[in-house]
Amino acid sequence: MKKLLLTLLSLTLIAVLAACGSNNGGNKASNAAASDAPAAGASAAPSAELVTLVVGASPIPHAEILNAIAPLLEAQGIKLEVKEFTDYVQPNLQLAEGELDANFFQHKPYLDDQNQKNGWNLTSVAAVHVEPFGAYSKKIKTIDELKDGAKVAIPNDATNGGRALILLAKNGLITLKDPNNISSTKSDITENKKNLKIIELEAANLPRQLDEVDLALINANYALEAGLVPTKDALFIESGDSPYANLLVTRPDDKEKDTIKKLAAALTSPEAKKFIEDKYQGSIIPAF
Repeated sequence: MKKLLLTLLSLTLIAVLAACGSNNGGNKASNAAASDAPAAGASAAPSAELVTLVVGASPIPHAEILNAIAPLLEAQGIKLEVKEFTDYVQPNLQLAEGELDANFFQHKPYLDDQNQKNGWNLTSVAAVHVEPFGAYSKKIKTIDELKDGAKVAIPNDATNGGRALILLAKNGLITLKDPNNISSTKSDITENKKNLKIIELEAANLPRQLDEVDLALINANYALEAGLVPTKDALFIESGDSPYANLLVTRPDDKEKDTIKKLAAALTSPEAKKFIEDKYQGSIIPAF
């Protein structure tokens, strides 16, 4: 009987010691797990996310320039989304309505005209490049070949139409009341020795009308889109000191935003200048 009691006592003692050892190990594991787990309410450090910047632009050269400097912005945490437009109306309208963060397609006289007509207050951030305005033809090789009564097409928007008339005047084809007035219209022509028939068309359509007219004055971006090289194909062209630099434009409240400042800096960087000079070979001229 004594042996049986001793055996039972020994088994009980072993079970107790085993249970204690198990609990201590469990506590150690629990403590280790607790030390590895985040504190209540804590969260893992967030991964860096790119801020998206939506910019409206004409396909050539504006969108090309923006896409070229996109890596500079991505390195600074900005994802550049370029929205392309083939007209001169929607980029400002969508910017004014908040659908774009900025746009890049226009010069200051056009911007001023649109602000005044529409009651906007869109503002320039940086001047990026100049697109020399040129005269093109499929029917003549020099302006001396332009016949009396020839058809000459110009843009139908106010500032670019005036710009075309100024260029015609500088090349002796017409005379204007004020040869420097960007707002000149056909009614401001004081002399037209060749009785040129000046036709006003939407700027984007001008390259497609070259078969129908004798001469067309075309914005460089639309000329490039049509495969024309301004410095080679134009019969005459604006000089390099043209005041019509193309601008980065935004809403006034956004002008001082860090993302807009970084975009302006990238568009006027040495990398942007090299891209413009290498890509366009003088057809597009950096304005910085």
